[in-house]
Amino acid sequence: MSDNHTPKSSAVAAAPAPVLPYTPPMPKTLRPRIGLIGCGGITQHHLKAYRDAGWDVVALYDLNPSAAEKRRVEFYPDARVCSTPAELLATPGLDIVDIATHPNVRGPLIEQAIVARKHVLSQKPFVLDLAEGRRLVAMAAGAGVKLAVNQNGRWAPYFSYMRQAVRSGLIGEVGSVTMTLNWDHTWTAGTEFEKIHHIILYDFAIHWFDAARSFFGSSDAKSVYASVATAPGQPIKPPLIASSVVTFPNGIATLGFNGYSRYNSNETCTIIGSSGVLRATGPICAPPFVELITQAGATRAELKGSWFPDGFRGSMGELLCAIEEKREPENAAADNLKSLAICFGAMRSADEGRVIAL
Repeated sequence: MSDNHTPKSSAVAAAPAPVLPYTPPMPKTLRPRIGLIGCGGITQHHLKAYRDAGWDVVALYDLNPSAAEKRRVEFYPDARVCSTPAELLATPGLDIVDIATHPNVRGPLIEQAIVARKHVLSQKPFVLDLAEGRRLVAMAAGAGVKLAVNQNGRWAPYFSYMRQAVRSGLIGEVGSVTMTLNWDHTWTAGTEFEKIHHIILYDFAIHWFDAARSFFGSSDAKSVYASVATAPGQPIKPPLIASSVVTFPNGIATLGFNGYSRYNSNETCTIIGSSGVLRATGPICAPPFVELITQAGATRAELKGSWFPDGFRGSMGELLCAIEEKREPENAAADNLKSLAICFGAMRSADEGRVIAL
């Protein structure tokens, strides 16, 4: 083969890594009083993040009172364990409700909190139906309260740094985003999650669909194509292999997932722009650095923090900053519906075997 047909890499010199504001946002003066509805396993990360940030959780509720009592003892001994959501919402001075239930019961709870004039952070995926999501968004706007989604992956250190680098114009206009992940998702065996057919595209991939969309800025996705497969030997029913191609006006995001990889779990995210490349690679959900390669040189930003619990501090912190600054949060439910549309489109595409226009 002629040398003219051999791909070449441009040599670049080492350069200092740009300093970017990728750590979780914190309000300047707001000291919220938070209530938590739903005290399942994931909420240990919610409460650890809030405790570390110095935010006060004053009330807890779970359908299983012992779950709420366990979280109270572990994290907030002075909090009240409430017998109903209504009792929690009536807690004096309550500002914000973190609703961390499964989505099939979450909608009425969000509505109840909005009627009580409480700001809401909803667990992800936000809703099961886009029309229901739009209705709740309109309801919150009418009540004058903020409605945000706990899309905590946005504040995972590597995703947050990459998003800030893109916004700062360090790699020019984004043309492609490529994400590949392999890990073992069989921990879901015997849980409610095992009942979700599209456990990968729906419950898991929503973080990566949302991250990919954030890298393309204000551009809305145009279409999505996805497929799923059952991994050889996997012990649970939902397909654990999935891929998706999301088309944007000026580029494409390609995502590949293998949730039955019992060895060497790994994640790579590569963003290629008109004037540079960003790349993060490392353990699943935890790449420890981001590389930036431009004409000016190659840099490596060593990252501080971790997705668990910093991502959870970021999603609540952004909501608190938005309340304090009287603006919409970056993780507003209205914006999150665009990520959810990609997610729902991917599931439909996998079921119907065709490209779905968004």
